[in-house]
Amino acid sequence: MTDPVDDLIPSVFARDCASRGVFADVTGRWGGLALAALHEGPHRFNALRRRVDGVSEKMLAQTLQALERDGLVRREVQATIPPRVEYSLTDLGARAAAKLVELIELLEGEINAMRAAQEAYDAVR
Repeated sequence: MTDPVDDLIPSVFARDCASRGVFADVTGRWGGLALAALHEGPHRFNALRRRVDGVSEKMLAQTLQALERDGLVRREVQATIPPRVEYSLTDLGARAAAKLVELIELLEGEINAMRAAQEAYDAVR
């Protein structure tokens, strides 16, 4: 049983804190990429799958369900024939995605420095 005081101070470092599960969803292999892609605007499922190259249909569906459960992604079913499903970010999801996009831009901008570091590391191993 957890101490009620623990519930008052969220900490992703605490094993039982709910923020840890959300952090895992956001920073997992596909979660961050899905959020960053949705930061560009709403996507239908297959368009999102094409944008996030390499993700399987099953993994994308599971990722989107987790992010929707976390309150970061909105799933909207439009009453058309056939039904059209579109995914977009909630306000909270947009804030989280903006941070991820900053990280992506940093990493993409410094890829040459990171490749050099990898080569130097590998050379002595």
